[in-house]
Amino acid sequence: MVFKNRNKWHGLRIYVLSFIGIGLFYLPNLCWAANNCPWINEATASGLLGGNAVGQVTGTGDYRTTVCEFTEQGAGFKHTLRIAVEVGADAQLRLEILARNCGIDAVPLKAIGNEALICSTTDPKLGHGERVVGRVRNQLFTVLIYTTLNNDPILTREALKIRTNMAAEQISGNLF
Repeated sequence: MVFKNRNKWHGLRIYVLSFIGIGLFYLPNLCWAANNCPWINEATASGLLGGNAVGQVTGTGDYRTTVCEFTEQGAGFKHTLRIAVEVGADAQLRLEILARNCGIDAVPLKAIGNEALICSTTDPKLGHGERVVGRVRNQLFTVLIYTTLNNDPILTREALKIRTNMAAEQISGNLF
């Protein structure tokens, strides 16, 4: 009689352990993220933009340039985080060209990549924002956060600078 009860519990234990093992095997496949940006995920981008951001990744066929764009859209506004990374031997030259586009507003940033600078940007279609251009070895990165809303209560000029700087720290750290 004792052996019958023991075998009953042994069978149940095997069933439960099998169920857990199958769950652990298939669970990661069910929980994958749609965004494949190599440097930042949608949750982090959402925090930087102040809402629920949706991401999109595009790249060139030769994998020299990859662009991740995260957008949070609401009633009458659009917040966007755009990250572009180019790989090439002429990263230093490209950085100098992009730095000239920043004009005299460019401020060097310390401890971000090999070198980086931040500047304000305004575009009639995109709105106003902050941009960081920098370099990590042979990789040129651009981080742009902008808002279409004038006097944005979430992405003020100061908040744009802080959040763009934070994003650039993360991107450059991931490029090392």
